[in-house]
Amino acid sequence: HGIHLGIPRPSFCFEESMPSVLVIGAGPSGLACMSTLLKAKSSGCVEDLSITCIEKQPTWGGLWNFTWRTGLDDNGCAVHGSMYHHLWSNGPKEALELPQYTFDDHFGKPIGSFPPRAVLRDYICGRAAAEGLQDHMRFSCIVEAVNYDQSSQKFTVSSRQLTNDTTQASLSTKEEYDFVIVATGHFSTPNVPELEGINDFEGRVLHSHDFRNATEFKGQRLLVVGGSYSAEDVALQCHKFGAKQVIISYRTQPMGFKWPQGIEERPLISKLEQNVAHFSDGTSSPVDSVILCTGYQHYFPFMADELRLRCSNVFVTPNLYKGVSWVKCPRLFYIGMQDQFYTFSMFEAQAWYIGAVITGKIKLPSEEECMADIQKEAACPLVSVNDKIDYQSAYVEDLRKAVGFENTLDVGQLFKDWEDDKHANILTYRDKAFKSIFTGTVGVMREPWLENLNDSPAAFLS
Repeated sequence: HGIHLGIPRPSFCFEESMPSVLVIGAGPSGLACMSTLLKAKSSGCVEDLSITCIEKQPTWGGLWNFTWRTGLDDNGCAVHGSMYHHLWSNGPKEALELPQYTFDDHFGKPIGSFPPRAVLRDYICGRAAAEGLQDHMRFSCIVEAVNYDQSSQKFTVSSRQLTNDTTQASLSTKEEYDFVIVATGHFSTPNVPELEGINDFEGRVLHSHDFRNATEFKGQRLLVVGGSYSAEDVALQCHKFGAKQVIISYRTQPMGFKWPQGIEERPLISKLEQNVAHFSDGTSSPVDSVILCTGYQHYFPFMADELRLRCSNVFVTPNLYKGVSWVKCPRLFYIGMQDQFYTFSMFEAQAWYIGAVITGKIKLPSEEECMADIQKEAACPLVSVNDKIDYQSAYVEDLRKAVGFENTLDVGQLFKDWEDDKHANILTYRDKAFKSIFTGTVGVMREPWLENLNDSPAAFLS
Protein backbone atom coordinates (compact mmCIF):
# COMPACT_ATOMS: atom_id res chain seq x y z
CA HIS A 1 0.00 0.00 0.00
CA GLY A 2 3.00 2.29 -0.40
CA ILE A 3 3.53 2.54 3.36
CA HIS A 4 7.14 2.29 4.49
CA LEU A 5 8.95 3.05 7.71
CA GLY A 6 11.75 5.34 6.57
CA ILE A 7 14.36 5.55 9.30
CA PRO A 8 17.35 7.40 7.80
CA ARG A 9 20.94 6.39 8.50
CA PRO A 10 21.65 7.64 12.02
CA SER A 11 24.38 10.04 13.03
CA PHE A 12 24.85 8.08 16.25
CA CYS A 13 27.55 5.41 16.05
CA PHE A 14 28.11 2.49 18.41
CA GLU A 15 31.58 1.83 19.72
CA GLU A 16 30.75 -1.86 19.59
CA SER A 17 30.98 -3.56 16.22
CA MET A 18 27.59 -5.23 16.68
CA PRO A 19 25.20 -3.73 19.25
CA SER A 20 22.86 -6.32 20.73
CA VAL A 21 19.19 -6.04 21.61
CA LEU A 22 17.10 -8.41 23.74
CA VAL A 23 13.32 -8.38 23.45
CA ILE A 24 11.58 -10.17 26.34
CA GLY A 25 8.25 -11.55 25.15
CA ALA A 26 6.87 -12.60 21.75
CA GLY A 27 3.34 -11.28 21.95
CA PRO A 28 2.01 -8.44 19.77
CA SER A 29 4.25 -5.80 21.39
CA GLY A 30 7.41 -7.94 21.30
CA LEU A 31 6.77 -8.95 17.70
CA ALA A 32 6.30 -5.29 16.77
CA CYS A 33 9.75 -4.56 18.20
CA MET A 34 11.32 -7.49 16.38
CA SER A 35 9.73 -6.42 13.10
CA THR A 36 10.94 -2.83 13.46
CA LEU A 37 14.49 -3.74 14.45
CA LEU A 38 14.90 -6.29 11.68
CA LYS A 39 13.66 -3.76 9.11
CA ALA A 40 16.11 -1.20 10.46
CA LYS A 41 18.90 -3.75 10.13
CA SER A 42 17.98 -4.84 6.61
CA SER A 43 17.58 -1.26 5.39
CA GLY A 44 21.06 -0.28 6.59
CA CYS A 45 19.91 2.05 9.37
CA VAL A 46 22.57 0.50 11.57
CA GLU A 47 25.70 -1.26 10.34
CA ASP A 48 24.78 -4.43 12.16
CA LEU A 49 22.50 -5.43 14.95
CA SER A 50 22.20 -8.63 16.97
CA ILE A 51 18.53 -9.16 17.80
CA THR A 52 17.19 -11.88 20.13
CA CYS A 53 13.71 -12.50 21.49
CA ILE A 54 13.18 -14.72 24.54
CA GLU A 55 9.68 -16.11 25.03
CA LYS A 56 8.47 -18.23 27.96
CA GLN A 57 5.78 -19.98 25.92
CA PRO A 58 6.59 -22.61 23.27
CA THR A 59 5.34 -20.31 20.50
CA TRP A 60 4.64 -16.67 19.75
CA GLY A 61 1.28 -14.95 20.15
CA GLY A 62 1.53 -13.87 23.78
CA LEU A 63 -1.80 -13.43 25.52
CA TRP A 64 -3.65 -14.55 22.38
CA ASN A 65 -2.50 -18.15 22.82
CA PHE A 66 -5.12 -20.41 24.38
CA THR A 67 -4.32 -23.04 26.97
CA TRP A 68 -6.62 -25.22 29.01
CA ARG A 69 -4.14 -24.96 31.86
CA THR A 70 -4.59 -22.65 34.84
CA GLY A 71 -2.19 -21.93 37.68
CA LEU A 72 1.04 -23.52 36.46
CA ASP A 73 2.07 -24.66 32.99
CA ASP A 74 3.75 -27.95 32.17
CA ASN A 75 7.14 -26.48 33.14
CA GLY A 76 5.97 -25.34 36.56
CA CYS A 77 5.83 -21.66 35.56
CA ALA A 78 2.83 -19.39 36.05
CA VAL A 79 0.39 -19.66 33.14
CA HIS A 80 0.62 -16.51 31.05
CA GLY A 81 -2.63 -16.58 29.10
CA SER A 82 -6.12 -15.49 30.12
CA MET A 83 -7.95 -16.56 26.97
CA TYR A 84 -11.12 -18.63 27.03
CA HIS A 85 -13.31 -20.62 24.68
CA HIS A 86 -15.79 -18.59 22.63
CA LEU A 87 -13.86 -15.34 23.14
CA TRP A 88 -14.51 -12.82 20.38
CA SER A 89 -12.76 -9.47 20.04
CA ASN A 90 -14.55 -6.88 22.17
CA GLY A 91 -13.32 -4.09 19.90
CA PRO A 92 -13.38 -3.70 16.11
CA LYS A 93 -10.35 -5.15 14.34
CA GLU A 94 -10.09 -1.93 12.34
CA ALA A 95 -9.05 -0.20 15.58
CA LEU A 96 -6.00 -2.40 15.99
CA GLU A 97 -5.00 -3.02 12.36
CA LEU A 98 -1.30 -2.88 11.50
CA PRO A 99 -0.54 -0.25 8.84
CA GLN A 100 2.18 -2.30 7.15
CA TYR A 101 0.37 -5.64 7.38
CA THR A 102 -3.36 -5.12 6.96
CA PHE A 103 -6.14 -7.65 7.38
CA ASP A 104 -6.53 -7.61 3.59
CA ASP A 105 -2.82 -8.47 3.30
CA HIS A 106 -3.25 -11.46 5.57
CA PHE A 107 -6.66 -12.86 4.69
CA GLY A 108 -6.92 -11.68 1.10
CA LYS A 109 -10.58 -10.73 1.46
CA PRO A 110 -12.90 -8.71 3.70
CA ILE A 111 -13.76 -10.34 7.03
CA GLY A 112 -16.00 -9.39 9.96
CA SER A 113 -15.05 -6.53 12.24
CA PHE A 114 -15.17 -8.58 15.46
CA PRO A 115 -13.17 -11.79 14.95
CA PRO A 116 -12.86 -14.64 17.43
CA ARG A 117 -9.61 -15.10 19.32
CA ALA A 118 -8.05 -17.68 17.00
CA VAL A 119 -8.52 -15.45 13.94
CA LEU A 120 -6.74 -12.52 15.60
CA ARG A 121 -3.96 -14.82 16.73
CA ASP A 122 -3.59 -16.07 13.17
CA TYR A 123 -3.23 -12.45 12.01
CA ILE A 124 -0.55 -11.63 14.61
CA CYS A 125 1.45 -14.77 13.93
CA GLY A 126 1.01 -14.44 10.17
CA ARG A 127 2.93 -11.16 10.13
CA ALA A 128 5.69 -12.68 12.26
CA ALA A 129 6.03 -15.69 9.96
CA ALA A 130 5.92 -13.57 6.79
CA GLU A 131 8.81 -11.47 8.07
CA GLY A 132 10.93 -14.43 9.14
CA LEU A 133 11.02 -13.48 12.81
CA GLN A 134 11.32 -17.13 13.88
CA ASP A 135 15.05 -17.09 13.14
CA HIS A 136 15.59 -14.75 16.08
CA MET A 137 13.34 -16.48 18.63
CA ARG A 138 14.25 -18.50 21.68
CA PHE A 139 11.04 -20.23 22.77
CA SER A 140 10.34 -22.09 26.05
CA CYS A 141 12.93 -19.91 27.73
CA ILE A 142 12.42 -17.75 30.80
CA VAL A 143 14.35 -14.62 31.79
CA GLU A 144 15.27 -14.88 35.46
CA ALA A 145 17.36 -11.75 36.06
CA VAL A 146 18.21 -8.49 34.28
CA ASN A 147 20.94 -6.26 35.73
CA TYR A 148 22.67 -3.18 34.35
CA ASP A 149 26.29 -2.12 34.78
CA GLN A 150 26.63 1.63 34.50
CA SER A 151 30.36 1.54 33.81
CA SER A 152 30.19 -0.89 30.88
CA GLN A 153 26.70 0.29 29.84
CA LYS A 154 25.66 -3.33 29.33
CA PHE A 155 22.91 -5.53 30.69
CA THR A 156 23.65 -8.94 32.13
CA VAL A 157 20.70 -11.24 31.49
CA SER A 158 20.26 -14.64 33.11
CA SER A 159 17.84 -16.99 31.36
CA ARG A 160 16.87 -20.63 31.59
CA GLN A 161 15.66 -23.02 28.91
CA LEU A 162 12.51 -24.66 30.23
CA THR A 163 11.94 -28.41 30.29
CA ASN A 164 9.31 -30.61 31.87
CA ASP A 165 11.74 -33.53 31.96
CA THR A 166 12.55 -33.79 35.66
CA THR A 167 15.47 -36.10 34.94
CA GLN A 168 17.31 -33.40 32.98
CA ALA A 169 18.88 -30.22 34.30
CA SER A 170 17.55 -27.10 32.57
CA LEU A 171 20.13 -25.10 30.64
CA SER A 172 20.90 -21.72 32.19
CA THR A 173 22.80 -18.98 30.41
CA LYS A 174 24.16 -15.53 31.29
CA GLU A 175 24.60 -13.06 28.41
CA GLU A 176 25.34 -9.40 27.85
CA TYR A 177 23.16 -7.01 25.83
CA ASP A 178 23.40 -3.34 24.93
CA PHE A 179 19.63 -2.79 24.97
CA VAL A 180 16.71 -4.57 26.66
CA ILE A 181 13.03 -4.21 25.71
CA VAL A 182 10.48 -5.58 28.19
CA ALA A 183 7.47 -6.74 26.16
CA THR A 184 5.87 -9.20 28.60
CA GLY A 185 2.58 -7.34 28.89
CA HIS A 186 0.70 -6.59 32.10
CA PHE A 187 -2.37 -8.80 31.92
CA SER A 188 -1.03 -12.09 33.27
CA THR A 189 -0.51 -11.65 37.04
CA PRO A 190 -3.96 -11.45 38.66
CA ASN A 191 -4.88 -8.88 41.27
CA VAL A 192 -6.87 -10.93 43.78
CA PRO A 193 -8.68 -9.12 46.63
CA GLU A 194 -9.71 -10.73 49.89
CA LEU A 195 -13.49 -10.87 50.41
CA GLU A 196 -14.97 -11.24 53.86
CA GLY A 197 -16.46 -14.71 54.27
CA ILE A 198 -14.94 -16.14 51.10
CA ASN A 199 -13.22 -18.98 52.97
CA ASP A 200 -16.63 -20.34 53.98
CA PHE A 201 -18.18 -19.98 50.52
CA GLU A 202 -18.82 -23.46 49.15
CA GLY A 203 -19.18 -22.55 45.48
CA ARG A 204 -16.54 -22.05 42.81
CA VAL A 205 -14.24 -19.02 43.18
CA LEU A 206 -11.81 -17.99 40.44
CA HIS A 207 -10.11 -14.98 38.90
CA SER A 208 -10.97 -14.22 35.29
CA HIS A 209 -7.36 -15.17 34.47
CA ASP A 210 -8.46 -18.77 35.09
CA PHE A 211 -11.83 -18.50 33.31
CA ARG A 212 -11.83 -20.93 30.38
CA ASN A 213 -15.41 -21.76 29.37
CA ALA A 214 -18.71 -20.04 30.09
CA THR A 215 -20.62 -23.31 29.71
CA GLU A 216 -19.29 -24.30 33.13
CA PHE A 217 -21.73 -21.81 34.67
CA LYS A 218 -24.87 -22.78 32.76
CA GLY A 219 -27.92 -22.60 35.03
CA GLN A 220 -25.97 -20.90 37.83
CA ARG A 221 -26.43 -17.67 39.78
CA LEU A 222 -23.15 -15.94 39.16
CA LEU A 223 -21.41 -13.07 40.94
CA VAL A 224 -18.89 -11.16 38.81
CA VAL A 225 -16.74 -8.76 40.85
CA GLY A 226 -15.34 -5.88 38.79
CA GLY A 227 -16.33 -2.94 36.66
CA SER A 228 -14.32 -2.99 33.47
CA TYR A 229 -13.80 -4.98 30.25
CA SER A 230 -13.24 -8.39 31.85
CA ALA A 231 -16.35 -8.12 33.99
CA GLU A 232 -18.36 -6.92 31.01
CA ASP A 233 -17.29 -9.74 28.71
CA VAL A 234 -17.37 -12.57 31.27
CA ALA A 235 -20.90 -11.50 32.25
CA LEU A 236 -22.02 -11.45 28.62
CA GLN A 237 -20.36 -14.80 27.85
CA CYS A 238 -22.02 -16.50 30.81
CA HIS A 239 -25.38 -14.98 29.88
CA LYS A 240 -24.93 -16.16 26.29
CA PHE A 241 -24.20 -19.71 27.37
CA GLY A 242 -27.05 -20.10 29.82
CA ALA A 243 -26.24 -18.66 33.24
CA LYS A 244 -29.43 -18.25 35.24
CA GLN A 245 -28.47 -14.89 36.71
CA VAL A 246 -25.39 -12.64 36.60
CA ILE A 247 -24.77 -9.92 39.18
CA ILE A 248 -21.90 -7.53 38.42
CA SER A 249 -20.53 -5.91 41.57
CA TYR A 250 -18.65 -2.65 40.90
CA ARG A 251 -16.33 -0.69 43.19
CA THR A 252 -16.64 2.92 42.01
CA GLN A 253 -19.36 3.27 39.40
CA PRO A 254 -21.57 1.03 37.26
CA MET A 255 -20.73 0.45 33.61
CA GLY A 256 -24.26 1.63 32.90
CA PHE A 257 -25.09 -0.49 29.86
CA LYS A 258 -28.64 -1.52 29.03
CA TRP A 259 -28.18 -5.03 30.32
CA PRO A 260 -30.52 -7.78 29.15
CA GLN A 261 -32.83 -9.53 31.58
CA GLY A 262 -30.66 -11.81 33.67
CA ILE A 263 -27.75 -9.36 34.12
CA GLU A 264 -27.72 -6.56 36.68
CA GLU A 265 -25.20 -4.28 38.39
CA ARG A 266 -24.92 -3.71 42.13
CA PRO A 267 -22.47 -1.77 44.31
CA LEU A 268 -19.40 -3.43 45.82
CA ILE A 269 -19.83 -6.70 47.63
CA SER A 270 -19.34 -6.25 51.38
CA LYS A 271 -19.24 -9.91 52.45
CA LEU A 272 -20.27 -13.47 51.73
CA GLU A 273 -22.32 -15.48 54.21
CA GLN A 274 -22.38 -19.10 53.12
CA ASN A 275 -23.85 -18.81 49.60
CA VAL A 276 -25.36 -15.33 50.06
CA ALA A 277 -23.58 -12.22 48.76
CA HIS A 278 -24.22 -8.98 50.65
CA PHE A 279 -23.70 -5.64 48.92
CA SER A 280 -22.86 -2.16 50.20
CA ASP A 281 -26.35 -0.86 49.35
CA GLY A 282 -27.88 -3.29 51.85
CA THR A 283 -29.17 -5.79 49.28
CA SER A 284 -28.24 -9.46 49.16
CA SER A 285 -28.58 -12.37 46.78
CA PRO A 286 -27.73 -16.10 46.75
CA VAL A 287 -24.90 -17.01 44.35
CA ASP A 288 -23.43 -20.29 43.16
CA SER A 289 -20.04 -19.09 41.85
CA VAL A 290 -17.82 -16.01 42.10
CA ILE A 291 -15.59 -14.74 39.29
CA LEU A 292 -13.11 -12.03 40.28
CA CYS A 293 -12.62 -9.66 37.34
CA THR A 294 -10.43 -7.44 39.47
CA GLY A 295 -7.59 -6.66 37.10
CA TYR A 296 -3.89 -7.43 36.94
CA GLN A 297 -0.59 -6.32 38.42
CA HIS A 298 2.41 -4.90 36.62
CA TYR A 299 4.81 -7.61 37.73
CA PHE A 300 8.42 -7.85 36.61
CA PRO A 301 10.29 -9.88 39.26
CA PHE A 302 13.16 -10.60 36.86
CA MET A 303 14.13 -6.95 36.62
CA ALA A 304 16.68 -5.50 39.03
CA ASP A 305 15.02 -3.26 41.61
CA GLU A 306 16.30 -0.02 40.07
CA LEU A 307 15.06 -1.10 36.63
CA ARG A 308 11.62 -2.36 37.64
CA LEU A 309 8.48 -0.58 36.49
CA ARG A 310 5.98 -0.14 39.31
CA CYS A 311 2.59 1.25 38.43
CA SER A 312 -1.11 0.59 38.20
CA ASN A 313 -3.07 0.43 34.96
CA VAL A 314 -2.80 4.10 33.93
CA PHE A 315 -2.56 6.03 30.67
CA VAL A 316 0.67 7.80 31.70
CA THR A 317 3.22 5.34 33.06
CA PRO A 318 5.69 6.69 35.62
CA ASN A 319 9.41 6.81 34.76
CA LEU A 320 8.79 6.04 31.08
CA TYR A 321 9.50 8.90 28.68
CA LYS A 322 7.07 8.78 25.76
CA GLY A 323 5.60 5.76 27.54
CA VAL A 324 8.54 3.52 26.56
CA SER A 325 11.99 4.81 27.60
CA TRP A 326 13.17 4.15 31.18
CA VAL A 327 14.36 7.57 32.31
CA LYS A 328 17.12 6.38 34.67
CA CYS A 329 18.55 4.02 32.06
CA PRO A 330 17.91 5.10 28.46
CA ARG A 331 19.02 1.73 27.07
CA LEU A 332 16.03 0.06 28.73
CA PHE A 333 12.53 0.15 27.27
CA TYR A 334 9.09 -1.08 28.27
CA ILE A 335 6.39 -1.42 25.62
CA GLY A 336 2.60 -1.71 25.88
CA MET A 337 2.44 -0.94 29.60
CA GLN A 338 -0.32 1.69 29.49
CA ASP A 339 -4.02 1.38 30.01
CA GLN A 340 -5.27 0.79 26.50
CA PHE A 341 -7.82 1.76 23.96
CA TYR A 342 -5.22 1.38 21.21
CA THR A 343 -3.38 -1.94 21.16
CA PHE A 344 -1.58 -3.45 18.13
CA SER A 345 -1.20 -0.17 16.25
CA MET A 346 0.01 1.61 19.40
CA PHE A 347 2.56 -1.13 20.01
CA GLU A 348 3.71 -0.62 16.44
CA ALA A 349 4.19 3.12 16.97
CA GLN A 350 5.99 2.49 20.24
CA ALA A 351 8.25 -0.03 18.54
CA TRP A 352 9.06 2.52 15.82
CA TYR A 353 10.02 5.05 18.48
CA ILE A 354 12.17 2.53 20.35
CA GLY A 355 13.82 1.50 17.09
CA ALA A 356 14.52 5.13 16.23
CA VAL A 357 16.21 5.64 19.60
CA ILE A 358 18.30 2.48 19.27
CA THR A 359 19.40 3.31 15.73
CA GLY A 360 20.18 6.90 16.69
CA LYS A 361 17.51 8.70 14.69
CA ILE A 362 15.98 10.08 17.87
CA LYS A 363 18.13 11.43 20.69
CA LEU A 364 16.47 11.44 24.09
CA PRO A 365 16.33 14.63 26.18
CA SER A 366 18.06 14.94 29.54
CA GLU A 367 16.74 13.03 32.54
CA GLU A 368 15.30 16.22 34.00
CA GLU A 369 13.51 17.09 30.76
CA CYS A 370 12.12 13.56 30.47
CA MET A 371 10.75 13.62 34.02
CA ALA A 372 9.21 17.05 33.47
CA ASP A 373 7.48 15.78 30.33
CA ILE A 374 6.08 12.75 32.17
CA GLN A 375 4.77 14.95 34.99
CA LYS A 376 3.13 17.30 32.49
CA GLU A 377 1.41 14.39 30.75
CA ALA A 378 0.28 12.86 34.05
CA ALA A 379 -1.39 16.15 34.96
CA CYS A 380 -3.76 15.95 31.98
CA PRO A 381 -7.34 15.54 33.27
CA LEU A 382 -8.77 12.30 31.90
CA VAL A 383 -12.32 12.18 33.20
CA SER A 384 -14.60 10.91 30.45
CA VAL A 385 -14.18 8.00 28.06
CA ASN A 386 -13.78 10.49 25.22
CA ASP A 387 -11.02 12.27 27.17
CA LYS A 388 -9.10 9.01 27.37
CA ILE A 389 -9.65 8.16 23.71
CA ASP A 390 -8.53 11.64 22.64
CA TYR A 391 -5.46 11.47 24.88
CA GLN A 392 -4.29 8.12 23.58
CA SER A 393 -5.04 9.07 19.98
CA ALA A 394 -2.81 12.13 20.38
CA TYR A 395 -0.12 10.01 22.05
CA VAL A 396 -0.02 7.51 19.19
CA GLU A 397 0.02 10.31 16.63
CA ASP A 398 2.88 11.98 18.50
CA LEU A 399 4.97 8.81 18.24
CA ARG A 400 4.02 8.37 14.60
CA LYS A 401 5.09 11.89 13.70
CA ALA A 402 8.31 11.65 15.71
CA VAL A 403 9.58 8.82 13.48
CA GLY A 404 8.34 10.37 10.24
CA PHE A 405 5.60 7.85 9.43
CA GLU A 406 3.26 9.59 7.00
CA ASN A 407 -0.03 7.71 7.34
CA THR A 408 -2.23 8.57 10.30
CA LEU A 409 -2.94 5.93 12.95
CA ASP A 410 -5.76 7.95 14.50
CA VAL A 411 -8.89 5.82 14.95
CA GLY A 412 -10.30 7.89 17.79
CA GLN A 413 -13.67 8.42 16.13
CA LEU A 414 -13.94 4.69 15.51
CA PHE A 415 -13.48 4.07 19.25
CA LYS A 416 -16.15 6.65 20.05
CA ASP A 417 -18.60 5.06 17.61
CA TRP A 418 -17.85 1.67 19.17
CA GLU A 419 -18.56 3.06 22.65
CA ASP A 420 -21.84 4.53 21.37
CA ASP A 421 -22.79 1.15 19.88
CA LYS A 422 -22.15 -0.56 23.21
CA HIS A 423 -24.31 1.88 25.10
CA ALA A 424 -27.06 1.58 22.51
CA ASN A 425 -27.16 -2.22 22.80
CA ILE A 426 -24.51 -4.22 24.65
CA LEU A 427 -25.72 -7.45 23.02
CA THR A 428 -25.44 -6.29 19.40
CA TYR A 429 -22.39 -4.01 19.20
CA ARG A 430 -20.32 -6.90 17.81
CA ASP A 431 -22.76 -7.14 14.90
CA LYS A 432 -21.59 -3.81 13.46
CA ALA A 433 -19.11 -3.29 10.61
CA PHE A 434 -16.27 -0.76 10.50
CA LYS A 435 -14.03 0.64 7.78
CA SER A 436 -10.23 0.27 7.62
CA ILE A 437 -8.38 3.60 7.61
CA PHE A 438 -5.59 1.95 5.60
CA THR A 439 -7.42 0.07 2.85
CA GLY A 440 -10.98 1.41 2.93
CA THR A 441 -12.28 -2.16 3.30
CA VAL A 442 -15.51 -2.47 5.27
CA GLY A 443 -15.98 -5.43 7.61
CA VAL A 444 -18.36 -8.17 6.49
CA MET A 445 -21.69 -8.39 8.32
CA ARG A 446 -22.20 -11.76 9.98
CA GLU A 447 -24.88 -13.59 11.94
CA PRO A 448 -25.62 -11.99 15.31
CA TRP A 449 -22.92 -12.61 17.95
CA LEU A 450 -25.48 -13.70 20.53
CA GLU A 451 -26.67 -16.52 18.24
CA ASN A 452 -23.24 -17.58 16.97
CA LEU A 453 -21.91 -20.44 19.10
CA ASN A 454 -19.17 -21.47 16.66
CA ASP A 455 -15.96 -19.46 17.12
CA SER A 456 -13.74 -21.56 14.85
CA PRO A 457 -11.65 -19.71 12.24
CA ALA A 458 -13.07 -21.92 9.49
CA ALA A 459 -16.64 -20.93 10.34
CA PHE A 460 -15.79 -17.24 10.72
CA LEU A 461 -13.85 -17.00 7.48
CA SER A 462 -16.27 -19.07 5.38
